[in-house]
Amino acid sequence: MPAKGALRLAGPGTAVGARLVTAVVTAALLLTGCGSPADSGKDRPDAGRTSSEVRLPPRHAGFDYQLGGAYQPPAGVRVVSRDRTASPAPGLYNICYVNAFQAQPGETDSWPADLLLRDTRGKVVVDEDWDEPLLDIGTAAKRERVAKRVGRWIDGCADKGFDAVEPDNYDSYTRSEKLLTAEDATAFITLLSRHAHARNLAIAQKNTLELADLRQRTGLDFAVVEECGEWDECGAYAEAFDDRVLVVEYTDDGLRKALAGFGDRLSIVRRDMAVSTPDSEDYVRKVR
Repeated sequence: MPAKGALRLAGPGTAVGARLVTAVVTAALLLTGCGSPADSGKDRPDAGRTSSEVRLPPRHAGFDYQLGGAYQPPAGVRVVSRDRTASPAPGLYNICYVNAFQAQPGETDSWPADLLLRDTRGKVVVDEDWDEPLLDIGTAAKRERVAKRVGRWIDGCADKGFDAVEPDNYDSYTRSEKLLTAEDATAFITLLSRHAHARNLAIAQKNTLELADLRQRTGLDFAVVEECGEWDECGAYAEAFDDRVLVVEYTDDGLRKALAGFGDRLSIVRRDMAVSTPDSEDYVRKVR
């Protein structure tokens, strides 16, 4: 989802700052072994590998981002991302969106109370920009339980015929009031990667440039990124994912910058912030 009002670890949108944070986080994860001894075990991110049956999205292909509702893809689109409740678009490469690290607004009661992240006062920690409670992935046991639930959604994506899955809010640890860590996030995403690959689905890294250097260890196959043109981060994502990057911009300036630097390499689309459908007065979709 758009990083609306969110703290950006890379600083004021500079690729240099992003690389500095990436280096610091990577070093910390390597030194700690991606988890404390108490949490070591089968969810430790050590060997995520793409299944031979997994099909990756094409590079530099027409792309549409349809999270606000499915509609007939425009001419030239070869890759589309839709919510897990939707159906794939026939004949295209389809990515299935799941909110993996946070609970959807209004769905708090569907989660066990102890799987909602709570502060020292027992209050649920919420992503205020989107009114989404954070899920508690702070221990190996809780990661397994959350992953089991998200895994059922991934199974649904596979059963419908999607080609890949896009787990959102990988960066939610940065909004956790320091209750969660990068190690927690990478350990959890590795569980999801293994499950997706077992179902012959590719899996995307969503945003979170500071962890891109760990993509092979965590088993992530490609990237879906928001506003990398706006924040001068497209180059770092392109390097980390060998140009297999799908870019969503939400401003004309961001689109212009993304196209100027990477229009011949990456899949780039400009959408409205609500990623609405064409029948909405807010609908915007541009590719140039």
